Amino acid sequence: MKRTIAFALLLLCFGAQAQTTSIITGAARTKEYLPLLQGKRVALLVNQTATIGNTHLVDSLLKLKVKITKIFSPEHGFRGNADAGEKIANSKDAATGLTIVSLYGKHRKADANDLKDVDVLIFDIQDVGARFYTYISSLQELMESAAANKKLLIVLDRPNPNGHYVDGPILDTAFRSFVGMQQIPIVHGMTVGEYAKMLNGEKWLEKKRNCNLKVITCLGYTHNSRYELPVKPSPNLPNMASIYLYPSTCFFEGTPVSLGRGTDKPFQVFGHPDFPKNLYQFTPRSVPGAKNPPLLDKLCYGYDLSNSVQEIDNKLQLKWVIKAYELFPQKDKFFTNFFNTLAGNSTLQAQIKAGKSEAEIRQSWEPGLSKFKKTRKKYLLYKDFE
Repeated sequence: MKRTIAFALLLLCFGAQAQTTSIITGAARTKEYLPLLQGKRVALLVNQTATIGNTHLVDSLLKLKVKITKIFSPEHGFRGNADAGEKIANSKDAATGLTIVSLYGKHRKADANDLKDVDVLIFDIQDVGARFYTYISSLQELMESAAANKKLLIVLDRPNPNGHYVDGPILDTAFRSFVGMQQIPIVHGMTVGEYAKMLNGEKWLEKKRNCNLKVITCLGYTHNSRYELPVKPSPNLPNMASIYLYPSTCFFEGTPVSLGRGTDKPFQVFGHPDFPKNLYQFTPRSVPGAKNPPLLDKLCYGYDLSNSVQEIDNKLQLKWVIKAYELFPQKDKFFTNFFNTLAGNSTLQAQIKAGKSEAEIRQSWEPGLSKFKKTRKKYLLYKDFE
């Protein structure tokens, strides 16, 4: 029987720490990959989540006398404190003096010049299992750079906190973007190591190249595991409630509705000034990680979902965005162009506008999901949830 999110919450309250500590991440298995780094010049694509215990991976490897030539940083930066979409400049790490090269913005892909003093690449970033969370896009582009420049790429795997289910529409390639690069559902149910194997195996990399890939797997993890992240993966995913709700509430990024950026409950609330005044109230403020959030300083009325995580129940939820559409007075201004980009198609918007029920919409996903699940199974490194 599949475990539900309700059971996950019980684990988080009464036993998650024991389960979390019983899982050994790829980064912590240093004996498995240190031999591959001996005498090599190493570069890492990492952020604040790349840790071994309480120590950053970069610091751990330097202590182990690994020759690190540079650090590459993804969206939100090396320290993970930049706003979503904020331009990240190249810099130097104050603690180590290492050069930090941003791979976000106009320069997303490491080129031959970036890699001329690199023999081995390491990817270690905590993902949350949603297609539009951009770290898997950064992974693909690093794999393409490694393949084009004939470099070994080592992926240090980490558990997927949303790896216990697969759901959502499959991306239509006409809507391919940095928040959705491949024909996968919104919730893909794979670790980054498994996804890297899929990118290679399905020939999805640029020019159908094959990346010289080594995945250092986790120990003690299965797709039924409930893993509490020790470090928040980005500024607006501060806790497990936000991480579980994220695949369902991120749709609001493509609407005029606030999803709580600039509050202490990002991705856990939604609302708008024009919603009924008897609903839950919140006001987005300028805060670190959300300096200019949507509806800044405007009183919003809506819903607090932070205690409704159990309603996800291993499914992507559409009821909240459907409810917001019903409440929004100017229906023709509810969807922005970014909504289709997030959904990965134009169908979902049309279905909501047509008044289709959530059950009807979900049924339309089934052919694509069935096909994806068969493909996914070929690349799994851990016991599945089914």
